[in-house]
Amino acid sequence: MSAVLTLSPERRKRVTLWGRYTAASVIAGVLSELVFVVTYWFGALPVIASVVAFVAGAVPNYLMNRRWAWGRRDKPDAVRETLPYAVITIVTALTAILATTLADKWVLANIDSHTWQVILVGAAFLGTYGLMFVLKFLLFDRIIFARHGGHGAETP
Repeated sequence: MSAVLTLSPERRKRVTLWGRYTAASVIAGVLSELVFVVTYWFGALPVIASVVAFVAGAVPNYLMNRRWAWGRRDKPDAVRETLPYAVITIVTALTAILATTLADKWVLANIDSHTWQVILVGAAFLGTYGLMFVLKFLLFDRIIFARHGGHGAETP
């Protein structure tokens, strides 16, 4: 416990950054998951449900991470920030589309209960968030929100 209390200011900033990134990711993930489950429940194909859900979560995720986690208030740089964020989001969305499409094919062939089908395909969607969580943090910190010549963390 005393080790936590004696963190250096730089280490404290990094812990705060990680906590804010985690909170923003959880908020965006819950929003995306809810949108996915609702759209899939009502019959949307996994590809449609995944795209709609990712759009629902990607915008707030970007805004929360940029402003709150990394403390960026300046105008976003399209080449250094917005474009790489879009690429990461698209790769994550494609991963989710693949995972949910495969899960959908499996559950439709093996599970009769619509509720269980939705739960299992929803879990596949949520799993992509888990797989990408640490990788996205590293990319956000080192590339997207990085300050020139150092880490991106400038927690307010």
